[in-house]
Amino acid sequence: MPTPDSYGQGIGLWQMTDAPSIPDAIALFAKGVLPRLTLTFASASARGATLVKDATPIPGMMTWLTDVGRLDMWDGTTWVTVSVGNRAWTTVPLASGWAHNGSDNGTFQYRLVNEAGAEIIQFRGGISRASYPSPVPGSWTLTSTPLPSSARPSTKRTVSVPCSDVNSVRISLKMDVQADGHLSLWGTQADTKPPWVAFNGVFASL
Repeated sequence: MPTPDSYGQGIGLWQMTDAPSIPDAIALFAKGVLPRLTLTFASASARGATLVKDATPIPGMMTWLTDVGRLDMWDGTTWVTVSVGNRAWTTVPLASGWAHNGSDNGTFQYRLVNEAGAEIIQFRGGISRASYPSPVPGSWTLTSTPLPSSARPSTKRTVSVPCSDVNSVRISLKMDVQADGHLSLWGTQADTKPPWVAFNGVFASL
């Protein structure tokens, strides 16, 4: 009869007194070891289709999803994100009239990061505007095309962003990260026409 491993991990070890069967011995060992390794899947859907019936996940199981570069752990009820791989910065596609590198803050970009198991969108850089129309709109759509679905929040997220006090009675404006993937800027008016807006250190939950 197979005996449990001495580390208490539930890995069955074939014994000399068991009927000879190399395939059964290997299968027993694999069944105990594989759930305790970091398993790699192409996506969450591929993982869900594979880990069923006899391969149902066990608490503590770790998986790596290659499509999103994410390490998850099964807590007994659901998959919890442990960490993400290196997430590259992506340049925000700007609407006409706006330019990158406002006040030398760098190109306006975003990336996805993970914080305590939650997906976060992080921004950096700055934008500028050489002139404003008259009358000045109170809001602007900054993006020429929407951000990809992976970078969109489930509902609108409103954050504060700093701006120049030159030609502006305000030193900050409001940016909405919208569920449709667009970024909108609010707060400009006749006496608030800042030449630049910055986004360094700005985060929003997804």
